[in-house]
Amino acid sequence: MKLRNIAIIAHVDHGKTTLVDELLKQSGSFRENQRVAERVMDSNDLEKERGITILAKATSVEWKGVRINIVDTPGHADFGGEVERILSMVDGAIVLVDSSEGPMPQTKFVVSKALKVGLRPIVAINKIDRPDGRHEEVINEVFDLFANLDATDEQLDFPILYGSGRDGWMNVNPEGPKDQGLAPLLDLVLEHVPEPTVEEGPFRMIGTILEANNFLGRIITGRIASGSIKPNQAVKVLGQDGRTIETGRISKILAFRGIERTAIEEAHAGDIVAIAGLSKGTVADTFCDPSVTEAMTAQPIDPPTVTMSFIVNDSPLAGTEGDKVTSRVIRDRLLKEAEGNVALKIEEAEGKDSFYVSGRGELQLAVLIETMRREGFELAVSRPRVVMHKDEAGNLMEPIEEVVVDVDEEHSGVVVQKMSERKAEMTELRPSGGNRVRLKFLAPTRGLIGYQSELLTDTRGTAIMNRLFHDYQPYKGPIGGRTNGVLLSNGSGEAVAYAMFNLEDRGPMIIEPGEKVYQGMIIGIHSRDNDLEVNVLKGKQLTNIRAAGKDEAVKLTPPIRMTLDRALSWIQDDELMEVTPKSIRLRKMYLDPNDRKRFDKAKLAG
Repeated sequence: MKLRNIAIIAHVDHGKTTLVDELLKQSGSFRENQRVAERVMDSNDLEKERGITILAKATSVEWKGVRINIVDTPGHADFGGEVERILSMVDGAIVLVDSSEGPMPQTKFVVSKALKVGLRPIVAINKIDRPDGRHEEVINEVFDLFANLDATDEQLDFPILYGSGRDGWMNVNPEGPKDQGLAPLLDLVLEHVPEPTVEEGPFRMIGTILEANNFLGRIITGRIASGSIKPNQAVKVLGQDGRTIETGRISKILAFRGIERTAIEEAHAGDIVAIAGLSKGTVADTFCDPSVTEAMTAQPIDPPTVTMSFIVNDSPLAGTEGDKVTSRVIRDRLLKEAEGNVALKIEEAEGKDSFYVSGRGELQLAVLIETMRREGFELAVSRPRVVMHKDEAGNLMEPIEEVVVDVDEEHSGVVVQKMSERKAEMTELRPSGGNRVRLKFLAPTRGLIGYQSELLTDTRGTAIMNRLFHDYQPYKGPIGGRTNGVLLSNGSGEAVAYAMFNLEDRGPMIIEPGEKVYQGMIIGIHSRDNDLEVNVLKGKQLTNIRAAGKDEAVKLTPPIRMTLDRALSWIQDDELMEVTPKSIRLRKMYLDPNDRKRFDKAKLAG
């Protein structure tokens, strides 16, 4: 059967996973009466909850006697490690752009990678039915973006389709007709995307996606570059340096047929398949016939920009809610994650009870913490820190990000002010329709940690912020941190409503009455800039005299709930977030006040 391999590229929430749903439906991948979940490709629980694609996945549809392998790529730059590898498997890309928002930073990030490897794009303007749609301007913006990314003349001569992925139609005209469904898009893929290039020689394939399966063990997905493969065939795995990592036999070959994976008896060059049976081969390794001696070159991966410490939980409540608490178990889990996620870097600290985990951004690390938490892990994590470099002259260099903020005009002043406090430079300000403006900044990654929640507060939830790694630039100098101190518990026990009521003047609480607390745990936000130890365990003094007004029920202000993402960006360098399957607690790194004083003195001295 003839083949085509394509990737779908889009910014977060521009509708690529919904489009894949419709492609599967209209190509006959589902039975007439089959019940299918919405956004079927977002299979992971966290993907469904957050509404974003985190892991790249493959599927396939059959159209007019041709099998089209489709790879759904993440739209968020934090998961860019997935994207860079995937593009080496495909020969064309559908660039999906919202008819109102136009090309956004994440689109730019993936498109730049796609153009570099020579893919020919098809541009699809999605959500054409939006009342604030401006498809003609968006086409010009896409063309300018491609030109700025040094696209070739052939890549700039891209075909354009308009439509709605949700309603299941695409056409060369913005008005339709709509009754052809997605047939014009599938026909264009057959016509515009070249057949996979097949090299001569025995079986060779680069591993691009790794996953673990309880029955088959490690499953590696990739595109076969040359030759063919059958079950029980002997293969070897070569590392990037050309040395042999392991030899073994293929136990199963799985091909993507709709949303199912089907075992097949033989796979040929050009097809995207998953193989099982090897125990050490991983992403970027070459899987090949034993006669092959040279490894294939894999796409380079951008370096991590943010690092965090994952520490064994040593709080007084350690081990009460989770069952995976030891450093050995945490280490094994992190190393397993790093195997499949090449954008993560894990280093063990000297004390062996903590690990430095580096990644592309806060979101990538927050997703890893949330996943581990749901698996029963207990750990403490530090505030994210930026990965600095030194240039040849010895100057300190820090990562700079391109930030695009879409906001209502009335709130644009406060955004510009807050960003300038964070050492950001504004590069563009223009209206984006509907009394909204689009602001572009170049800002240090350090200054952006923790800004998302503050931005939403300042703009009453109306701003949309997108970030993308730009480059490394000289250190911009110190940036002011959090302006408020914290309220700390001075003892261990259960928080009492009466005590919390009397502390409300001191600042808002972040815990509920009845919650377990311990000495050094953060229970609220102080209204001033210093930290304050308070007693939340003190109950009401009971007497045998009843007087008017004595027995009134205490009415507490609802606490500020700290979500995982918010807590990560809110804590300071001397604080930790304790994560368990049931709770998220904030605490000081040193629980004892005397230890904290010693630490502060040492900091001032050194």
